Amino acid sequence: MKHRPQPPRSGVVQSSWYDAPQYYDLAFRSETQPEADFIESACRKYCAFPVRQLLEPACGTGRLVTALAARGYRVTGFDLSEPALAYLRRRLVRRKLEATVFAADMADFVLPGPVDAAYNTFDSFRHLLTERDACRHLQCVADNLRPGGIYILGFHLLPPDASEECTERWTERQGGMQVTVTLRVVSSDRRRRRETIRISLLVRRGENQLRLRDEFPLRLYAARQVRQLLARVPAFELLDVYDFWYEIEHPLQLNDEISDTVFILRKRQPILRSGERMRS
Repeated sequence: MKHRPQPPRSGVVQSSWYDAPQYYDLAFRSETQPEADFIESACRKYCAFPVRQLLEPACGTGRLVTALAARGYRVTGFDLSEPALAYLRRRLVRRKLEATVFAADMADFVLPGPVDAAYNTFDSFRHLLTERDACRHLQCVADNLRPGGIYILGFHLLPPDASEECTERWTERQGGMQVTVTLRVVSSDRRRRRETIRISLLVRRGENQLRLRDEFPLRLYAARQVRQLLARVPAFELLDVYDFWYEIEHPLQLNDEISDTVFILRKRQPILRSGERMRS
């Protein structure tokens, strides 16, 4: 019988938290159902056709890939983290689900055919540290999305009067395991549009515990900078904006008051020349 490895009794491990997929996955597990519900609601509200094929760039451990595959969607997910993808593949096998999973860069990928809708709900977009890569990512999504399809893109904004210092902490539990996540902004530079995030995970199982620590940069966005970015990718039009409460009946305004932001982007229909017919 195989036994799940136990975390060591003490010590701090400097490691990417994306390389600890079982703990990363547990840290966000409670978000999975409301996110999946919102994705389905947005597809029904904003797409003029039945949505059957979904894409998740930077899918990580595949919380949502698995959840949506279980709801009957044909889901494609990709990521650069091989440990996360291996974890996702094992989960799909264990649950007897199917999805297309592969390694690729958010700013450089091609699918065999277009999908109906795409989603990326929680800040992975801000790992793209330059305007060029952000534009390339959006264009790649548009290139692999059918006309009229939507991209549900969620990430944090930094309003002009917001404090640049931020600390968040939350705890998730499953069985005998407890994971406490502490997220702290350790540096911020509005001029360079860069902040550094420190993630600390405290994993407890009985008397054993493991501490993981990771730091990485993210790109900063204010509302006007999002508008400027979208203006550079005319393939998309901005339909509506929500926050992380995911209240589909209550869209918000993109302004300097909003922070936790979810954008509904729709791929524009091609402009047809006289005599042409649009392909379905």
